[in-house]
Amino acid sequence: MARPRAHDWQDKRDAILRAATVVFARDGYHGSGINDVAAEAAVSKANLYHYYANKDQLLHAVIHDHLTSIVAALDAAVDPALDPEVQLHALISALLNNYQHADAQHRIQVHDMGALPDDLQTSLKAIERDIVAVFATALCRAVPALDAERNLVTPVTMSLFGMLNWHYMWFKPRGKMSREAYSKLALDLILGGTERAMAEHRKT
Repeated sequence: MARPRAHDWQDKRDAILRAATVVFARDGYHGSGINDVAAEAAVSKANLYHYYANKDQLLHAVIHDHLTSIVAALDAAVDPALDPEVQLHALISALLNNYQHADAQHRIQVHDMGALPDDLQTSLKAIERDIVAVFATALCRAVPALDAERNLVTPVTMSLFGMLNWHYMWFKPRGKMSREAYSKLALDLILGGTERAMAEHRKT
């Protein structure tokens, strides 16, 4: 008979994941070990192994939790009744707001996911594709002509992610531009740029 989980199992799991996030973001995945995570979490190495069998599973869990939180935020922002441009803006804002307290997790996703074995990357990449698909659909609704030029959908969508995913490198919470102002700027840039690109594409 399987041993029942302790009442505080989830709390301890979450504490270990927070510790892993701190360690991986600070020291890099390759520059850190299970002992470092255990020390940061203030648990024994043996206790940590009750929750995660190895460092790869820890990294997978950190990224998986981050990606699923993004999916939940986007799901909450989707409203088919919204004007297409308003919907796209809502999705951009939802993503940026989700990143607000997740810079470390996002950095780990971007820089360290490739360290995982292929079988552990597969499920994470599937979630990433789902996230990209949400934005691609919203962009095609906001710029209907884009839907007819399928070869441009991916470049345009990934260009938007380029603006959003790397903002943590320069964005200052107390700077002159708020997250909401930046979400509107990103919206205007992607819509204006796409319209211009489509016009140029039609000339060729």
